[in-house]
Amino acid sequence: LTDGAVWGVFLCLQRNLLEEDSDEEEDFFLRGPSGPRFGPRNDKIRHVQNQVDEVIDVMQENITKVIERGERLDDLQDKSESLSDNATAFSNRAKQLRRQMWWRGCKV
Repeated sequence: LTDGAVWGVFLCLQRNLLEEDSDEEEDFFLRGPSGPRFGPRNDKIRHVQNQVDEVIDVMQENITKVIERGERLDDLQDKSESLSDNATAFSNRAKQLRRQMWWRGCKV
């Protein structure tokens, strides 16, 4: 997910909270908490914060996986290039050996 996608999720969740509740809830987001620290308003905020935290965790895992995948791809590319070089060297050596054996056969 990109930063824009996370921001979009956050705005969507915030919009849903504002649409479902009264003007008090909207005022809460504009002015901050004015009532008790525990209650339905804080539960919703805590719920949204938990969802945002989950999205952040998933994003961090995805970024880690992408980095690991890139490292594995780099390793695979290096091994592939090494294999190609070894195959070329083997082919050249096989041609030289075949010519040597042919000349040896001609001399006998």
